[in-house]
Amino acid sequence: MTMWRKLTSLYLALVLLLTLVAPAGVAGQAERLAYRVDISGPITVVTAGYLERAIDEAEGDGAAALVVVLNTPGGGLTTTREMVETMRASTVPILVYVGPSGATAASAGTIITLAGHAAAMSPGTSIGAASPVSMEGEMGEVERRKAENILVADLKALTEGRSPEAQEWAEKAVTESAALSASEALAIGVVDAVAATPEEALAQLQGKELLVAGRTVALDAAGVPLEPVPLSLVEQLLDALLDPNIAFILLTIGMNAILFELSSPGGYVAGIVGAICLVLGFFALGVLDVNWTGLGLIVLAFVLFVADVMTPSLGVLTGLGVLSFALGSVVLFSSPLYQVSLALVATVALFTGGFILFVVAKAIAAQRRPPVTGTATLVGAVGQVREALDPEGMVLVGGELWSARSEAAPVAAGAMVRVTAVEGLRLTVEEVTE
Repeated sequence: MTMWRKLTSLYLALVLLLTLVAPAGVAGQAERLAYRVDISGPITVVTAGYLERAIDEAEGDGAAALVVVLNTPGGGLTTTREMVETMRASTVPILVYVGPSGATAASAGTIITLAGHAAAMSPGTSIGAASPVSMEGEMGEVERRKAENILVADLKALTEGRSPEAQEWAEKAVTESAALSASEALAIGVVDAVAATPEEALAQLQGKELLVAGRTVALDAAGVPLEPVPLSLVEQLLDALLDPNIAFILLTIGMNAILFELSSPGGYVAGIVGAICLVLGFFALGVLDVNWTGLGLIVLAFVLFVADVMTPSLGVLTGLGVLSFALGSVVLFSSPLYQVSLALVATVALFTGGFILFVVAKAIAAQRRPPVTGTATLVGAVGQVREALDPEGMVLVGGELWSARSEAAPVAAGAMVRVTAVEGLRLTVEEVTE
């Protein structure tokens, strides 16, 4: 019995020990979390919101690191500076990784890369060419110089802890559009590692001391699986709306639907759909810094379409409208970051022109169609004589009694007659012999 008591006591002690150790193990695992966000394409307000949400999640879960996998041609300076502020205020170490191979961190991407607490690049990637570019066309000399000075100051602040060569290059990236390959960036200290994967970059930088939220922290994320932070449904929808091609299609559908509603009112469905598409399209235009000349040409095109529908011009106004529509669509987004596909412009312009010609043809046909109401519709109708026509009498046509006059010989009551003309409220008829 003594032996069994000892074994039972030992078993209970082991259970108690495991119970006490388990929470500590879970807590230790929680401290070893690491998150990953993927930013690809132009930097927009959706990108800024996505990164801010990921940082909040990483801080809330006590993540060991947040890896930002970056591949971007650039974006708006205001949005980029907001992202930089969010990143520098993070209490979680942020590693910006330019990848995969073939990716670039150009323009605003350069600023975001240098804003990370650590930076790494994949072989075959590039960074730089951070010269300011206006979203609305060519910049004046004074405007360009002011933008360059602001960018140089920003990059100098972000490279204070890096080598003098890196600081010198950061200025050239703005003033001379200088760019570097991954190996060149590593050689002068612009980035901290060159690695084939983000996991390999974390392993190379294990133990590196980073200045995070005003305190020195040793990076400890080697071997920790990276858990992706996906875009939410709302962020996916907004990201899709900010595609210039999608915005262009929404504007076109909205204007066509409104035009269809004006040409044949009463259904309301086309008008409601058109209004929704226009609202979504104008949201995108507000974010993407539209070229107002292009938008004006598109609006002019639809004014010409409406004029052709209301007063058909045998397609002349429609042709001018299609030309105005195509020119406006090409210059709608003048920024190199936001361009509408020329093939899409040509397809939509031809489709819109065909649709307007169809509506115009229907309008002309409606004008030429004989009236379907009034006394003119009685011509050709057959009725029965109720009061003999000699030469005048009464006939029943269309369920109503009419005063009638025979244009030939008298017609006896009960005979069938056909209406040949209407004069006021009196019909002219002829006898039907068949």
